[in-house]
Amino acid sequence: MAEDLTISNGAVPDELEQVGAVSVLVCSPEGPLVRVEQNALDIIGTAMYLRAAWAAVPVTRLTPEFFELRSGLAGQILQKFVNYQVGLAVVGDISAFTAASGALRDLVRESNQGVHHWFVPDLDAARSRLAPPDRNGS
Repeated sequence: MAEDLTISNGAVPDELEQVGAVSVLVCSPEGPLVRVEQNALDIIGTAMYLRAAWAAVPVTRLTPEFFELRSGLAGQILQKFVNYQVGLAVVGDISAFTAASGALRDLVRESNQGVHHWFVPDLDAARSRLAPPDRNGS
């Protein structure tokens, strides 16, 4: 079940989606770019208002500076999500960025082993991690 959030400018709205027992704010690719920490706080605020435990943010919403670790933007944003206890799934292909940065590859690998933020290729991968199939057959 997904709940549309109205946007007055005609852009595709963000949606609240239930994935198993987890509520996820699925951010639209057409939404505002995350350029500064405040943009991340806006997403976190929306997620918290809707009682979403996670936010799925498309790669297209992140500026290239996010993937340049020396800019500090990724660290600031990831830390905000941890501080406010909202999970972050960065959704989309980041292979061009990871090919250019060993440090980013390390960050992605470590993040994907954790519980606070993940880098996933698509929404289905995020859904699978949030609500893994029942292995007990029930």
